[in-house]
Amino acid sequence: MPELPEMENYRRLLGGLILNRPVTDTEITREKSVNVPPDRFDRLLKGQPVTAIDRRAKHLIFRLASGEALVLHLMLGGVIYCGSAADKPDRTVQVRIGFGERNLYFIGLRLGYLHVETADGLTRRFAGLGPEPFDPELTPRAFAEKLAARRGTLKSALVDQSFIAGIGNCYSDEICFDAEILPSRAPASLTPQEAERLFASMRSLLADATAHGGYMDMPLYPGDTLTGGYDRLCRVYDREGEPCVRCGSPIRRGEVSSKKSFACTVCQH
Repeated sequence: MPELPEMENYRRLLGGLILNRPVTDTEITREKSVNVPPDRFDRLLKGQPVTAIDRRAKHLIFRLASGEALVLHLMLGGVIYCGSAADKPDRTVQVRIGFGERNLYFIGLRLGYLHVETADGLTRRFAGLGPEPFDPELTPRAFAEKLAARRGTLKSALVDQSFIAGIGNCYSDEICFDAEILPSRAPASLTPQEAERLFASMRSLLADATAHGGYMDMPLYPGDTLTGGYDRLCRVYDREGEPCVRCGSPIRRGEVSSKKSFACTVCQH
């Protein structure tokens, strides 16, 4: 599932591709992917330029000149592609938004969605989300205090969107590896030094993953060489059996809080 680095990479790259371009047409092949009838979706978007693209947690927000917005959550298996009809990948497209000869294809939205929202609707939708990892008010001390109050495992805390917004299965494991802490640890068991190390790892790793384009396996547009660049840099996620880059021991796959998890059980503690 795309997480903060993937969605932030999309946000940054899409700005140069569709920003301030009016929507010329739309096409919906799966009505469940949107929250209004297709004809209304078309009327709401046609002629409207996208004036800004924001991100909140794992969502992208396409702000329209009308004041309304499109909220995208790709969920599991969803991707975006931007290109001409000739460039379109050989994948099933649930929603297409046209910007002249350029199209924005929403692919794999079997669980994901692209919803029209008002400003008030956005506020209600995101009310339950926790702070962003780079929120200036989320200091190391505030992070440690929030963490100490959590039950369950470190893995379950990091992927809980009401605790910290934007982290999922992949980066929770990568963050724990970077901090040399097992994802199965109880949050309250962390020492102040470990909590501070985890906080630093969270910020540095997410920034690095974003800078390298996240781990998505499909380019965003023809000639895109950034998207997916972090996949080869992952050190534990989906690396079962490979030698740990720190100590050489094999990476282990297990289940933590009912989620698959990868770790080095030798140098993570």
